[in-house]
This record gives sequence, structure tokens and C-alpha cells, in this order.
Amino acid sequence: MQFRTIIKILGQLVALFSITMVPPALVSLIYKDGGGVPFVLAFIFSVVIGMMAYYPNRHENGDLKAREGFLIVVLFWLVLGAFASLPLIFLQEPNLSLADAVFEAFSGLTTTGATVLTGIEYLPKSVLFYRQQLQWFGGMGIIVLAVAILPMLGVGGMQLYRAEIPGPVKDSKMTPRIADTAKHLWYIYVSLTIACMLAYWAAGMEWFDAICHAFSTVAIGGFSTYDASMGHFDSPVINFICVFFLIIAAVNFSLHYAAVASRNIQVYIRDPEFKVFLCIQLALVVICFTVLSSNEIFANGDETLDQALFQAVSMSTTAGFATDNFSTWPLFLPILLIFSSFIGGCAGSTGGGMKVVRVFLLYLQGVRELNRLVHPRAIYSIKLGRKALPDKVVEAVWGFFSAYALVFIIIMLALMGTGMDNITAFSATAACLNNLGPGLGDVASHYGAITDGAKWLLTIAMVFGRLEIFTLLVLFTPTFWRG
Repeated sequence: MQFRTIIKILGQLVALFSITMVPPALVSLIYKDGGGVPFVLAFIFSVVIGMMAYYPNRHENGDLKAREGFLIVVLFWLVLGAFASLPLIFLQEPNLSLADAVFEAFSGLTTTGATVLTGIEYLPKSVLFYRQQLQWFGGMGIIVLAVAILPMLGVGGMQLYRAEIPGPVKDSKMTPRIADTAKHLWYIYVSLTIACMLAYWAAGMEWFDAICHAFSTVAIGGFSTYDASMGHFDSPVINFICVFFLIIAAVNFSLHYAAVASRNIQVYIRDPEFKVFLCIQLALVVICFTVLSSNEIFANGDETLDQALFQAVSMSTTAGFATDNFSTWPLFLPILLIFSSFIGGCAGSTGGGMKVVRVFLLYLQGVRELNRLVHPRAIYSIKLGRKALPDKVVEAVWGFFSAYALVFIIIMLALMGTGMDNITAFSATAACLNNLGPGLGDVASHYGAITDGAKWLLTIAMVFGRLEIFTLLVLFTPTFWRG
């Protein structure tokens, strides 16, 4: 294990990350909100620590293998999450504890969108901007991780895109092609953000709110500059814009890349995961609309459709924006929407959850086993579109699912051990492991009331969810450290 090379890379990342403290400081200067000093202090601290890690190891240029790649990816999120919490720790108002600051920072960076804060609209503009910006950078980090790096490391499920994903997916070391892929993904991500921002502004948002909400929409984050989230604007047009961009951001970014490169939108139509994703969204909207209509929750059909469409897409893509308190909706809808977050977005998107393609493969595997019961000697292959998949891919998905379930159960039981009731523990675990945000019970509106121990556990759940379980679990195997 080339630890000095890893320390050098982490030093570079921390020094680079320090630049993200500059925009909030400038926002503080523009709005004169008095919240700029913590960001200046965090900037200085990050630069100094980053250079201290980088400079002594600057001549280390080891050839990185898959093991180092796993360790760098995990440390990337843990270290940047820790440094992201610095401005929140230094803040005078609101005065956050260490657990609160770390929870909020990791929630932003992993695009979970769970918050410990209340009275959000009264916070300094610099703090509001920083929270949204964290989600935006976290979203881009996820895309580069999922599309450019994870396939190279062979992490369960993403092998499906070996043929489609650009970049050296079969190589065991970083190459310029990954940088090239990441650059093109940046272009697409930034373009989507600008388009979303302009659409919000045209629909009536102030420039500041438009920029902030564009950041968290394209990142499928869920942070807002208001306690009431999107409900503050009370605008069906803004709700529809949000839904539109959430669906785009929840699609595999390698599809966007392929569509832009080939200038052909049929790339989407041919993709089986995309079609399944749209069917799931449509089914959820129809169910929500039908139940809300039959219970006459809203004044008329238009408002019912607006609420059903927004809440179904927001929850199932793991954004977690709100226009209404869905936890008070009738019958099974709150639990259905929480469960929909387990599916989440497509692989290689900014969405959380287990990803549509994995859930679809589990379904296909279930159908195959039923067919085998009827015809034990027949040979059935699992096909994604027209392509038959090797059994090792299906095995990797089953492995991922079992690891996901195990981590979920352990975290939920640990939360109940802190004194949390079962509904709150279940929904909080689901909301953080799926990078969703809002839950039910005591965490329906915010996470400020739970214990510090519960916040630390949920922070771990966010990292597990964002790193697709295996990437983090592999570090706990003796083989990893022996190899």
C-alpha cells in the first residue's frame, strides 16, 4: 500500500477543496451578513493542512492499483466531509455542536439533505449559499466517482456499464482518459445547473434562491434556503421545473454523455434502465394522485396532481424537497414514498438508493428462479435489453443487496438502542442510507431533536449509502490489507 502517495493526493484534494470556502466569503461580503470570518478561517486552515500533507510527499509518484483506489475514494469523502464541517464549527450563529456541524456537512456533501437546522431563512446568506454549494460539489463528486472511477475498481453493479462507459474501465491505474471523461461530465453537469438556474429565475425566484436551488436540484440534494423547502414559493411552475430537472439528474450521466457525443436522443430510448425508471415514476405519481383524490386532501384536481407529481418524484429520486408535509398523508403513502427511495435514481446519476438497474436485475433474477422451478433443466439467461449478462454480475448485485440489508438492519437497531422509536429509527436509517433526507416520526421536519449518538450513526449511514456500501465495507476485510 503506497501510503505516502495517498497522503500526497489527499493533501492536494484538501488544498483544492479550500477554494470552496471563497464563494461563501464573497457572498457574505456582498450581503454584509457578518458570516464571512468562519469561511476565511476554514480556508486558511484547509490550505495549511493540505500543503502540510502534500509538500513532504510531493515527489511520490507510485503506480496506483485498485486497492489504493478504494482507500482514496473512502478517504476522499471522510476527509473532505471533516474539512467541510470547519466553517459550521467556527460559526457564532447558529452555534452548532461538533455532532451537528459534522452531520450537516456530511449531509450536504453526500447530497442527503437531512438538516439539524431550523429557522433556515434567517441564517446568514453565506451559510445558506455554503450548504447548497456543498451539495453541488458532492453531486459532481458522485458522478465522477460512479462513472469514471468505480467501474475501474469493479464495484458491484457498475460492471454493467463496462461497454458503454467511456474511460479505462479495464485498467488498474489512473490514466488521462479518466480525466477526459470527468471533464466532459463537468460540462454536462454545469450546463444542467445553469439551465435549471435560469428556469427557476424565469419562474419568479430571486437570483440568490435560483442559484441555490439549482445547486441542490441538479445534485438531487434537497437542501433549501427556507424551512418550507419548495413549498415556500407556492408555485406549480417552479414545482414542475424542479421535477423536470430531478428526472434528468436521476438518469445515468453516461447516457447524457453518450447522447451529447452521438447527438442522438435514441440513446435514452434504447436504455432498459431508463425505461424502467420512467415506469416507476409514472406508477408512483398515479398511485399518489389516486389516493389523494379519493381522500379529497387538496382543493381541486390540479393541486392534487401538482402535489402528487412533485412529492412522488422528489422522494423516489432521493431529493427530499417538500411542498407539503407528506408524513401526514393518508394510508400507506408516506411508507410507500420512503420505500421508493430504496430504488432511487439510475446507476451513475446523482440520485441515491440501491439504483434502478440493481432492483430491476433482482426482479429478473426472481423471474428466472420461478421459471427454473417449472422447467428445472432449462437454461435461462438474464438479459438487460438485448444483452445477456454473465452470472458474476447478478451475483455482485445479490452481494450488494445482502450487504445493503445487513448495514440497514445494524444501523436501525443501533438507533433504537439510543432510545429512538421504531418508526423514526426505520425512516431515519432509510433516509440517510438512501441519501434521501426527510423521514417520519421525530425526523419528519428536521434532525435537530435526536441525540448526538444517533447523529453520528446516521452520518456513517450517509457515507455508506453514498459509497455504495461495498466501497466502504471492503476496507474492513483482512484480504484488503494483506493483498
